Amino acid sequence: MMVAKLVVLKVGTSAITNNEGNLDTEEMGKLAHQIAVAMKQGDKVVLVTSGAVAAGIAELGIPPKPKDVAFQQAAAATGQSVLMAKYRELFKKFDLKVAQILLTAEDLSNRPSYVHTCEVLGLLLKIGVVPIINENDVTSVDELMRTEGYKVNFSDNDILAVLVAGAVCADLVIILSDVEGLYTADPSQPGAELIKTVDAITAELKGSLNGKSKLGRGGIQSKIKAAEIATSCGIPLVIANSRRENVIRDILAGKDVGTYFKPQSRMPAVKRWIAYGAAVKGTIHVNEGAKKAILDGSSLLPVGVTKVVGIFDVGDVVSLEDDNHVEFARGNPNFNSSQLNLIKGLQVTEVQKKLGSDKPKEVIEHRNIHLIEEEK
Repeated sequence: MMVAKLVVLKVGTSAITNNEGNLDTEEMGKLAHQIAVAMKQGDKVVLVTSGAVAAGIAELGIPPKPKDVAFQQAAAATGQSVLMAKYRELFKKFDLKVAQILLTAEDLSNRPSYVHTCEVLGLLLKIGVVPIINENDVTSVDELMRTEGYKVNFSDNDILAVLVAGAVCADLVIILSDVEGLYTADPSQPGAELIKTVDAITAELKGSLNGKSKLGRGGIQSKIKAAEIATSCGIPLVIANSRRENVIRDILAGKDVGTYFKPQSRMPAVKRWIAYGAAVKGTIHVNEGAKKAILDGSSLLPVGVTKVVGIFDVGDVVSLEDDNHVEFARGNPNFNSSQLNLIKGLQVTEVQKKLGSDKPKEVIEHRNIHLIEEEK
């Protein structure tokens, strides 16, 4: 008897569109059928789908303008309803209901919103509905970020899929694309071989890759980044070709399909969110002594803070950088940026005189610090 799995399945634009860029109803139908079979066997599936922009361009009948952000967003807004209507119609044949969830980086950066999104997903899965997730392209724009020191954690659906997987503690992530998996070289080159299993994602592996899909945003680099996040969270990931017959069913049955990325040890939930789920809202620079203490397992105290960059609140995620401006950790501070500017460099007794004795001693407690490992 196979153990039921919670699976996050990501399908790229190329997986559900034809050569003209229109939605490929036949391929979407095969996808819905395989998901229905998996759910009948007891698996739970969260579907992260691309294709809204392509569907919108086809619906509008206007030539694509890839560099025009407003056009891309208008196409996404038009295409979302086309895409969802098609999924609803296809899943209905298998007596399955669907629910649309549009997410932005901000939704996953805010801890209460992140937790609430997990609760909504949990409820939908419990009642047998297929949650269909997409990035909310209409409101999600990297160009509109507000302050210095702000970094966004995802810019395509490959990364979104693994962040969702980390949030719901999925057992497996499947990324379906127009390639069989990860190759030793560009698959169009003679002698390129499919890599069946990746034990660990090294700097060497990341440096050897290039390539991008024609219609989607996520190239192989984005898929490797996604695999890095998933495996660091203790979740295995498979990259495979969406058009391979019964690809999802075969992967779930443990067959040798695509490229399998082995999971590393599972990170605690809060550290998972700090490391990958949240956008970084600012930066705290620390002196050498503070850096060494943090790396040795201590909390960050005000005396170790040398500079504060950006505007952030208590509970936001910030980057920790050393004297050389190298990020070595991320954390969840007990003070906002204004308070921290007042108390940086001070001893704990001086802090309590300035802000009151009820304030915490630590700028960031060690349990809320995620150390960033240097690339081997």
